[in-house]
Amino acid sequence: MKVSRRSAGRSVWTAVRMMVILTVVLGVLYPLAITGVGQLVFPWQANGSQLTDASGRVVGSALIGQAFTDADGNPLPEYFQPRPSAAGDGYDASASSGSNLGPENPDLIAAIAARRTQVAEFNGVPEAEVPVDAMTASGSGLDPHISPEYAAIQVARIAQARDLPATTVRELVAAHTQGRDLGFVGEPRVNVLELNLALDEWEG
Repeated sequence: MKVSRRSAGRSVWTAVRMMVILTVVLGVLYPLAITGVGQLVFPWQANGSQLTDASGRVVGSALIGQAFTDADGNPLPEYFQPRPSAAGDGYDASASSGSNLGPENPDLIAAIAARRTQVAEFNGVPEAEVPVDAMTASGSGLDPHISPEYAAIQVARIAQARDLPATTVRELVAAHTQGRDLGFVGEPRVNVLELNLALDEWEG
């Protein structure tokens, strides 16, 4: 059956109009509507859950961890330290990943042993008290949280470095400890950046 030139042209014109309409609706109007709803209803989350210091300067996101080190990469004693990161050079959001090493990999075993010793010495605690998250990176390498146990072994060091009572530091940790979601999902956790900002604001 032959298709007339007029009928073929009509089909092409219909397809072009549908493409333009769907491009405008799904490629322009829908994203604008979703963005507008996000800005109106969830502005903090829509803008990356950004955290600011006392002067209003954006210092990071509540969703992405970051290192608290000096120019040489040494951990700063006056700040809570996050868990290790295998993302790029550490907490690189453009290279999110774990180490991809198996539990019996000798390099991973050696890294965990080295981290255990380093964390224990840095915080002045026995190696047996170093929790798992202080020695292992998360799957994303961007985890902004540590366990309350890891926060607890850092309290004495930070109190000494900042010349604060240990009870004050413990209270700040407790105030920034999040419980299980819905009361039973996940584990209690502490957002490191939020806690360190609270420390700075306390002294400021």
